[in-house]
Amino acid sequence: MTEQHRPKGLSSAVSYRDSKAAFRWLEAAFGFEPLFVLLDADGNLAHSEMGYGDSVVMVGNEWSDDHRSPKSIGGKNTQSVHVQLGAGEDIDAHCDRARAAGADIIAAPETQFYGDRIYRAKDPEGHIWTFGVTVEAKTAEEWDAEGGFTTKTRLDD
Repeated sequence: MTEQHRPKGLSSAVSYRDSKAAFRWLEAAFGFEPLFVLLDADGNLAHSEMGYGDSVVMVGNEWSDDHRSPKSIGGKNTQSVHVQLGAGEDIDAHCDRARAAGADIIAAPETQFYGDRIYRAKDPEGHIWTFGVTVEAKTAEEWDAEGGFTTKTRLDD
């Protein structure tokens, strides 16, 4: 285990009924890299962190009524996690790897008007993960024209 310092930024924390199984699955299916696990005296996973590029996802157990796996609440999600692959990475192969590990691919890889190719997958407990890679760098003007949107920095600009 290497010493881990968290730089300023965002990370997600996801709750699972079986966090040990989820930790192993996320590595196998999505290629997340184990950073560390905290085990309690009984060997249960108390907390863990996995890395992908410069990002971290925290993987843990359900621990309160407000921190539940989608599997415990009828499959509902109140958020999803977006993971951006590096330039030139093969998102179709990434999707194939996830599918082979048992991911439910809910949106097959498709190139979007803004230049990213994305797919969406559900893990075994129902968390929704979106993966994307930029296949064509576009300006805001280009994606606005193609998608029929107006891009601004702030709502009131």
